[in-house]
Amino acid sequence: MKTIARNASKEVPEDPEDGDGPEEEFKPLTAEEAQRLRELKPLISPWRVIAIQVVGGLLAALAAWGLTGRENLGWSAGYGALAVVVPAAVFARGLTGRFASLNPGTAVFGFFLWEMVKMALTVAMLIAAPRLISELSWPAMLVGLVVTMKAAWVAVMLAPKRLKL
Repeated sequence: MKTIARNASKEVPEDPEDGDGPEEEFKPLTAEEAQRLRELKPLISPWRVIAIQVVGGLLAALAAWGLTGRENLGWSAGYGALAVVVPAAVFARGLTGRFASLNPGTAVFGFFLWEMVKMALTVAMLIAAPRLISELSWPAMLVGLVVTMKAAWVAVMLAPKRLKL
């Protein structure tokens, strides 16, 4: 069995678990500090993100139809947008429901559950696409899907900015 020689000149970082290193003291936030933190960094509503995704998907579908003059490309791009928006709306509804934040364990379980539902619904919608859209154009549907997914970044960019102290 080969062994690797240790270089004695290298310092090994201390493991915080041994108790030998300096420990940082945990201090919970007061109610006022928590409120100030919430005001400094406002949250983005998932419904606002979905609304911006709807607008992006609609614009992609209208652009596909208008630029090519082919109605089936507009419907394909629109269905690609729906394959993003509908599962995202189900996911957002699940996460903002009554039981979503009862305790941290429920919140984590709910997140993973609704994420799985979202993925399954997206896959099901993509599988059903050829039966629902006559003369489906997969590239146009993919463009609608990608544009709608990327519209979430527009929502982040349009979010209220942080306040400076």
